[in-house]
Amino acid sequence: MSIRRPAKDQPEKFEFNESSLDEAKNIINKYPKGKQQSAVMALLYIAQKQNNNWIPLAAMKYIAKFLDMPYIKVYEVATFYSMYNLSPVGKYFVQVCTTTPCMIRGANKIVEACKEKISENEHYLSRDKNCSWMEVECLGACVNAPMMQINDDYYEDLDKEKTLQILDKILKDEKPKPGSYRGRINNEPENKRTTLMDLKNA
Repeated sequence: MSIRRPAKDQPEKFEFNESSLDEAKNIINKYPKGKQQSAVMALLYIAQKQNNNWIPLAAMKYIAKFLDMPYIKVYEVATFYSMYNLSPVGKYFVQVCTTTPCMIRGANKIVEACKEKISENEHYLSRDKNCSWMEVECLGACVNAPMMQINDDYYEDLDKEKTLQILDKILKDEKPKPGSYRGRINNEPENKRTTLMDLKNA
């Protein structure tokens, strides 16, 4: 596992806005009294969502006080799990699955599109600082490979041309429609097949 370090440039303060505060309190109320520290992962995710997809040190300290737990414990969680971004990734964070099923179906073309539209190297912000990309391990949508995740949305059944169209939209600060880009509903079989016996008609 690579070493994960916080960004050099850090904001001095952080606190939950009204909607984040309501969400955090609602999550904490689901835990027994005295067990609120168990909500640390959920609260880190709320902080990341509020702060343009990354968690500053000030947010970790804020959450530590919020949950009445040592700051170092919050820091350990945030730096251990790769789902938490420790430096700016932009308003639109693109994760391209390059695990075997996606790679077989053409994930390398998705990576090429990201290099052309966002930045030559992963983890680097686009010119307008609004977007970045990285390769990730399995995102659990193997049936709809190749695919990528942008923030909380999945974009599936992709090819390079469709990926370029999606990236063009987010670079214009538009939200593309998530889901299959071959017209499938969820992960239904293609060509209207309903059983393996239908393979001969594929």
